[in-house]
Amino acid sequence: MAVASGTGEFGHLLAGHRVTAGLTQEDLAATAGVSLRALGDMERGRTRGPQRRTVQALAAALGLDGPQTAALERAAQSGRPRGVRQVPAQGLSAVPAGPSAGPSAGPSRAAGAPGPGTAPGQAPFGPEPRTDPPVPGALALPRDLADFTAREQALADLAALTADRRPAHPRVVLISGQPGLGKTAFALHAAHALAPAFPDGQLSLDLGGTAATPLPAREALGQVLRALGVKDGEVPAGTEERAGLFRALVRDRRLVLVLDDAVDESQVRPLLPGAGPAVTIVTSRHALPGLEAVHRLRLDVLSPVEATALLARIAGPERVEAAPAAAADLARLCGYLPLALRIAGQRLVARPQQPVAQLARQLAAEESRLDLLETGDLAVRPAFELSYRRLPAEARLVLRRCALTAGQDFTAAVLAHYAGLSAGRTELVLEQLVDAGLVQPATPERYRLHDLVRLYAGERLAADESAEAVAEARTEAGRRLLREAAGHGLRFDPDHTATAGAAAASGSGSADDPALLLTESARWLEEEHPEWLAALYRAQREGRHREVIDTAEAMHWFSDRLLSWDLWGEVFQLSVDAARACGDRQAEAVHVNYLAWTYTTCLHRYQRGIELAGEGLELARALGDHEQQGWALTYLGSGLRHLQRHREASESYQRAADAFAEVDNRAAMIGRLVTLRGAATCLRELGRAEEAVDVRRRALAGALELVERWSSPLMHLLAAMTAHELGQDRAALKRWPAAEKAYRQALVHYEAVGRPDSMTKALTELGTALIEQGRADEAREILTEALTDLSADGRPGRAVAP
Repeated sequence: MAVASGTGEFGHLLAGHRVTAGLTQEDLAATAGVSLRALGDMERGRTRGPQRRTVQALAAALGLDGPQTAALERAAQSGRPRGVRQVPAQGLSAVPAGPSAGPSAGPSRAAGAPGPGTAPGQAPFGPEPRTDPPVPGALALPRDLADFTAREQALADLAALTADRRPAHPRVVLISGQPGLGKTAFALHAAHALAPAFPDGQLSLDLGGTAATPLPAREALGQVLRALGVKDGEVPAGTEERAGLFRALVRDRRLVLVLDDAVDESQVRPLLPGAGPAVTIVTSRHALPGLEAVHRLRLDVLSPVEATALLARIAGPERVEAAPAAAADLARLCGYLPLALRIAGQRLVARPQQPVAQLARQLAAEESRLDLLETGDLAVRPAFELSYRRLPAEARLVLRRCALTAGQDFTAAVLAHYAGLSAGRTELVLEQLVDAGLVQPATPERYRLHDLVRLYAGERLAADESAEAVAEARTEAGRRLLREAAGHGLRFDPDHTATAGAAAASGSGSADDPALLLTESARWLEEEHPEWLAALYRAQREGRHREVIDTAEAMHWFSDRLLSWDLWGEVFQLSVDAARACGDRQAEAVHVNYLAWTYTTCLHRYQRGIELAGEGLELARALGDHEQQGWALTYLGSGLRHLQRHREASESYQRAADAFAEVDNRAAMIGRLVTLRGAATCLRELGRAEEAVDVRRRALAGALELVERWSSPLMHLLAAMTAHELGQDRAALKRWPAAEKAYRQALVHYEAVGRPDSMTKALTELGTALIEQGRADEAREILTEALTDLSADGRPGRAVAP
């Protein structure tokens, strides 16, 4: 074995021989009769010149031959001090921990060795203190934050992972997440907390992953080896050699190594132990997906309660407790991001007289929020900037265009419209941004930006792209979104459905499952409504009125499935305004009627609905349009009925039926059934339930005939609502078995529609009918199903009870 010159060679030789022999420190200490701590001090260089008998015992335990033993003795001899004995230095770069690591511990001695009064040379294996120690404090842990808050579960998971004193494999924990989450603070807090269980020290090394030039693995290894006691002249030249020496030195040491701000896998791998009890904590903004056999711990923003607690610990609990609502607003405006919260808290500390509400009010202005989230050398914008500048050009473009999306989250397909890329390419780039910590996965198919990252992306959009390019991207994306929305909406149009079905039957159209297509379309329209609604507003502002009218027209049959969506008022007001702007009186009449329906059925503003129905009726009469006259009179009757003006409502329904009788198309057939339903409800509410049942049965027969002719969701919904109302008519007469039959018939058709919210009310009323018949057990099952449906579907705007 080649021997290096110098006073630190003994520990290197000893560790190398032990590793070659396949022995642990415990094995060698027991065989040679040396204490485990003494052996550890020798290998670490704390004891560089042990006595000859100690060296001989170690050589015998290692099975060294004559030349190897002589070389080991020469190394020990060169490390023995001449003259005055020295107290060993305690300021090792690996921060000492544990009761025996303090300055008062003194030099260790082997088990059974003579005490301090023994004359020099009498101790059989007593180690000598080292000389020329490393620079005190090199790579020592920075201080822990006294106000560190939350992360209890993550800390508990880390503690459980490190509890095993003899792990089968070295423990490596990767902490990743977006900028500003406090990954470094968490890692250092964890290292301080683990210190008592890792008495061989704790090291912290900044890898500079976000710097212009990250720290190379070779240089990082050099710093760690010097911190472990290796002299400059004894640090190997190559990366592999340094990594091998590092692994040999830490194999049996219980130490914690924090590798902060890693840039990629190749920077980290050489710094990972090959075996032993050491724990390595790596932090990175990147997910480092190629790093093998590591425990991944991805941090997220704090909860609202945790965020407020952090503000209280920084700024003082009395200020937060004095203004809890303002503190909650402040935490929300910081996006619950630890860095932003710390900056806000420090601003309050620096301004003792500033009310919390004032800072919250200042941060509420989006255009200056990132400017305010800066104090001293703490700032949010540079944290994002460091990651942004390292992205490829295409990834920077996609991140900027994320700021154009309207919803809280988005799919790759939607973002592709804004980015001008294919959906597949956009998804690949989004995954790169997820790995970089700038985009977060919301669901397996959707992505989101943190609020502050979105603001930063918007800043970069304005700075890095021309206003013309941004406007063009918005317009083109809006056109595509409206075309897609209209395509999905038309699938619910009974005339369109019939045409598509005929085309499919003749082999000229899609043979896909119609029910599946409708489910997918309903899901898209619901989930992407922030995008297509924003595009609709943009089209109106840009004067693209025909796009607005066509999109709203395509939506109107779909709107029957989502009766409690307030946004229908916005959609149809836009289409009315667009029709008026382009002078299309026919479209105006149609869309004024849609708006009247919205006010009476969705918004429950009946007087306004009556007024709009009157406007629609006048427009339709001027055009000689009997179908639109029928719909206007139907919505007029609905508004009057809800205002308890039943006789006027009945008259309006009759006039509507007369108007529909002049028209021979599917929409008029549906209109006649709707007027029958309205008239029957008026009869019931007037106390004429028997007559209501007769009229409703006629309406139900007509609805079932439509289902037979055109089995579409709309027809099933019409049949479901009519059967449901028949059950209510019979319940009013206390004919519970007959009511039960009608409710069950309604449920069959509601199932065909996809279990709208109306079904929940039908289940509840069926439960009541069963209770009235003394069938409590059956009622309990039905009511449990209703409660399950009610709690499972939290989406806004599902169809409500008729």
